[in-house]
Amino acid sequence: MIVNRPNKYYDVIVVGGGHAGIEASLAASRMSCSTLLISLKSNAIGRMSCNPAIGGSAKGHLVREIDALGGEMGKIADTTGIQFKMLNKSKGPAVWSPRSQNDRDWYSNDAQRRVLNHSNLDVLEDSVAELVVEKNTLSGIRTFLNHEISCSTMVLCAGTFLNGLMHTGEKNRSGGRFGEAPARGVTESLLSLGFTSGRLKTGTPPRIDLTSIDLSKTEIQNSDDPPIPFSYQTERITNRLIPMYLTYTNSTTHKILEKGFDRSPMFTGRIKGVGPRYCPSVEDKIFRFAERDRHQIFLEPEGYNTNVVYVNGFSTSLPEEIQYEGLRSIAGLVNVKMLRAGYAVEYDFFPPHQLHHTLETKIITGLFFAGQINGTSGYEEAAGQGLLAGINAALRVQKRKPLILQRSDAYLGVMVDDLINKSTDEPYRMFTSRAEYRLLLRQDNADRRLMRMGNEIGLISKDLVERLDEKERQVEETITYLNSKIISPIDVNPLLEKKNETKITEHDTLSKIIRRSNVTATDVVELITDENIKALLSQPEINQQVEIDMKYEGYIRRQNEQINRFAKFEEHLIPEHFDYTKISSLSVEGKEKLHRVRPRSIGQASRISGVTNSDVSVLSIFIKQMESHASHNI
Repeated sequence: MIVNRPNKYYDVIVVGGGHAGIEASLAASRMSCSTLLISLKSNAIGRMSCNPAIGGSAKGHLVREIDALGGEMGKIADTTGIQFKMLNKSKGPAVWSPRSQNDRDWYSNDAQRRVLNHSNLDVLEDSVAELVVEKNTLSGIRTFLNHEISCSTMVLCAGTFLNGLMHTGEKNRSGGRFGEAPARGVTESLLSLGFTSGRLKTGTPPRIDLTSIDLSKTEIQNSDDPPIPFSYQTERITNRLIPMYLTYTNSTTHKILEKGFDRSPMFTGRIKGVGPRYCPSVEDKIFRFAERDRHQIFLEPEGYNTNVVYVNGFSTSLPEEIQYEGLRSIAGLVNVKMLRAGYAVEYDFFPPHQLHHTLETKIITGLFFAGQINGTSGYEEAAGQGLLAGINAALRVQKRKPLILQRSDAYLGVMVDDLINKSTDEPYRMFTSRAEYRLLLRQDNADRRLMRMGNEIGLISKDLVERLDEKERQVEETITYLNSKIISPIDVNPLLEKKNETKITEHDTLSKIIRRSNVTATDVVELITDENIKALLSQPEINQQVEIDMKYEGYIRRQNEQINRFAKFEEHLIPEHFDYTKISSLSVEGKEKLHRVRPRSIGQASRISGVTNSDVSVLSIFIKQMESHASHNI
């Protein structure tokens, strides 16, 4: 509920009502911690600053993992989705990723409903002026409305608001988002405590009027039917689904936009922050990929009851008149009305080598960072960090063991490990290529990987775990049957011939038939005599898990063997205050990076950018010798 006079003390304070703040505050309050969420405006909680969409390549994996641990993003996306797609279906299951287009206002309203109506969670419309720290431990905050509030932990989810500055052409104005003021004072307070900060940039495209688009000149992009939900707790999607539209820039568009390069804040140096390499502005794409004569532009309606369309692929900070002229050169947009120009926003962030894997800061005990303050880009990356930070803040309050996900556990673990070890000089975005165990970390099995962890923490109910146990039993029962069921050539060869597969000459198991490239689990149902197994394979969720587990059995086994081999490096711990200057044979850069990150294990040291294989070998030998010497002296 919204409060005007907050309590004097909270177990957890969460600052910021974006995707990270929503997850952090709900997780902490559900774990029985008294929680306060501070947001400049309560009606801005859950606002989708850029594209009203959730998921996408690799990002969809994050959303399903958030849901499996007990987070909220997948449920909100399912409730408010207006289009659903499973991306990359032409490729292997490791890279399949769910994505939804959402009604912008509905998403925000639903997020606010969940936060404002939650017990044990207060919301204060205010901002933080100063952190109160005693002996490197957070003890409370002071707000701009002169509230002094004590706390055990705080999760800072400031988004793009820390000294935010928005740019359009030669104009700039203070703000963290269109129509919203920046947050001032937090960066300065953190710098005074010894933190290091930097500047990053992100951007958003213009919004245009749906009624001014000639949709006949575009390519219709329909939703999947039936749509697949994000949340394991959503039985099915019942929303009315609407299409999106595809068009392209052209050489004329590029020439028009180039006219504004001399007034672009990105090219003239007025923007100091580094932008996302993998989601560049349209002017950056034209400049960097001059050989390309067109770029995709997706026209995405922002909801059922609005004429506002998001121009995906046209993020820009060029002068407003150049944006408008460029849009009108695109097929379907000749008579377009631009409702709002695109802009770039610069903001402060804090390089994440300053964090532990719990997302607690190394400098101040009890202070956690989550979201764009750590240099990430995207709603999903922010929500994932918010969930982990909120969980670990609550666990710290309760003096329980922290939740640290390994790279082999989840994309969430990959993201946190990447941020801390590689840090970032550009906004970090999740990709499937970042995960070395991506065949194990599929979006379809997030419940099997993480739901029991969510239950142990207190965010997943016993009923959901029992349902998961039954699903596991059914998958195992079906695989056992298929491994033992013998089929004759006369029975299976008609199917193999139909599927352009080589016929068999001897009896074989159904499991080997399913492992054929062109044969699916559904294809062999007619060859099954056990009615119970037939019924199980008629369930899409069981069918999919059985088929993937069987077809990729060898690859999955090898990845598990790799995980077991590398586990010994994760278990080989480095003393917390180890002095790397003692090892003269370490490279200069290796010493500097090891000292900055302070890895907790040899395995983590091996993943730090700038630390060579030779450095790792030398460090490992030195630590072993030190341990051996210590044991002899006991």
